[in-house]
Amino acid sequence: MTTPIAYLNGRFVPIDEAQLHVFDLGIVGGTSVTEMLRTFRHIPFRLDDHLDRLALSLQRVGIDPGLAWSDFREISDQVVSTNAHLIPDHQDLGLILFVTAGLNPTYVGRGGTGQPTVCVHTFPLPFELWAETYDSGLHLVTVSTRSIPDNVIDSRIKHRSRLHWHLAGREACQIDRHAMAILTDDTGNLTETATGNLCLVEGNRIITPPTHVLEGVSRNYVAELATGLGYEFIYAEITPDDLSRAAEAFLTSTPHCLLPVTHFNRLPIGTGRPGPAFQQFIATWGANVGINIIEQMKTGAAERALR
Repeated sequence: MTTPIAYLNGRFVPIDEAQLHVFDLGIVGGTSVTEMLRTFRHIPFRLDDHLDRLALSLQRVGIDPGLAWSDFREISDQVVSTNAHLIPDHQDLGLILFVTAGLNPTYVGRGGTGQPTVCVHTFPLPFELWAETYDSGLHLVTVSTRSIPDNVIDSRIKHRSRLHWHLAGREACQIDRHAMAILTDDTGNLTETATGNLCLVEGNRIITPPTHVLEGVSRNYVAELATGLGYEFIYAEITPDDLSRAAEAFLTSTPHCLLPVTHFNRLPIGTGRPGPAFQQFIATWGANVGINIIEQMKTGAAERALR
């Protein structure tokens, strides 16, 4: 087999055949919940945690996928094990699970199906998107787009209603074409980026926003690592001034694990370079999964550039 497979509505099919109907509510209305995780050495990382969050999202939006938690695990394992043979041993996959509310009843009428759409697929991790950032760091900027309040959409739901992130990203690029937007809530406190949770470093404390953010699986793993590394992990509101004065900062996210934040609103954070706490956490994470994460990113980026 030379083509990756995907799972779509009860069948394993070649990835090119995993297509959504144009009437699907995931397209028509953005009514879709999702999870993304990655592999290390072709083994899914924290799959159970991601499946738990998927179950919570499905429950919150009232979609019954017709599959049990264990079914999702078996499907995920099969898709990964099949597709991992198509990439080099030292590279890894991203794994996506998503469930939509099915076909739009306005388009199909009462005789249409009310069944949800369920899909599981993989993609080779695009290392080139992050490889240089481990050295240069990210530039975060505040924008006019606000986080969606919890009384509109529960922030614990990982969903694909992403228009506000598109708008935030456009505004960030007008400030600096390489910058990433970080949103604020209605009181002006920092929340999250489109791809990850924010963590500040102050002495032996790691500080992260407690509300209006997705409960990141990667952030939770950093909280676990913190104790062993001698840090206190704290959930507290973060203002823009707090980030400006921080000794260092980083983002947690599934595909790249951690990325240093070295500039905020055009000014350097700390020394303006990736800091020692970031280096400690990324090295420990890598040791635990048996991979030098930064080296994998840089090597993988170079290999992909030669394709």
